[in-house]
Amino acid sequence: MPPRTVWVAPISVGPAGWHTRHLTTGDHVVTAQQPIAYDAFVELAAADPAVVGLVLKGSRAHEGMTTEHSDHDLYVVLAEDVTTPLTRFAEHRTPELDLVIVSLDEFRCTEGFERYALAHARIVLDRLDGGIAHILAGKAQLDAVEAFREAGGWLDAYANSLYRSVKNDRDGHALAARLDAADSIRALLELLFTLNRRPRPYNKYLEWELARFPLPGWDTGMLLDAADRISGTGDVSTQRRLFAQVEAAARRAGHGAVLDAWGEDLDLMRPR
Repeated sequence: MPPRTVWVAPISVGPAGWHTRHLTTGDHVVTAQQPIAYDAFVELAAADPAVVGLVLKGSRAHEGMTTEHSDHDLYVVLAEDVTTPLTRFAEHRTPELDLVIVSLDEFRCTEGFERYALAHARIVLDRLDGGIAHILAGKAQLDAVEAFREAGGWLDAYANSLYRSVKNDRDGHALAARLDAADSIRALLELLFTLNRRPRPYNKYLEWELARFPLPGWDTGMLLDAADRISGTGDVSTQRRLFAQVEAAARRAGHGAVLDAWGEDLDLMRPR
């Protein structure tokens, strides 16, 4: 008997964020599932009144950084105290689509490692008359009091790793010297961006960030070359020359007391 015509029903959304198609042959019903695509999810979320914002972060929000392997990292921001079937997509993650579903208050309070991602995120949907954009703008600039406090901590951490690196090099501990030198660069970058009241970019976006938004008072090429050389070799002379510039910038920013607390140990860090 010849097969009957196959009818494809409209797509519905099943558990765990999968599309469900019901294929009917007249005698049997076959259910097939496939991951939901980015465009399909955006269309679905935009039609849900519980969604007040959609925010795309990551490489697809950084011009020129997208590759064939880039997925879509999407924040789904919900109004407070609402019920929506979209919560079934919580923690949904596929090679194409990575979702983070949060309430508006949770989104507003997102800090730490995610701050840089949100500072450069792209708005897909803003139902709050610019409210989502206002939150993102706040992520891009640190509060002055907060930045001053954190800069002091990062300056001390930078000096600590630098001192240990130079001392280990002097004492013949080559591996330890290189490891401490690499540690110092992390603290240094945190310090320099914090002094400028900006969240530090992820390593992947460091060159991208500095090419578009240089740190005031710093030569981008020199800074990146020094970070590369210090991280790779732990070269002491390069570390000391860089410290001289950092010390001057830190003192201008009002952090002299942090440096002075190191006393005579500063001599080991300064150029000879």
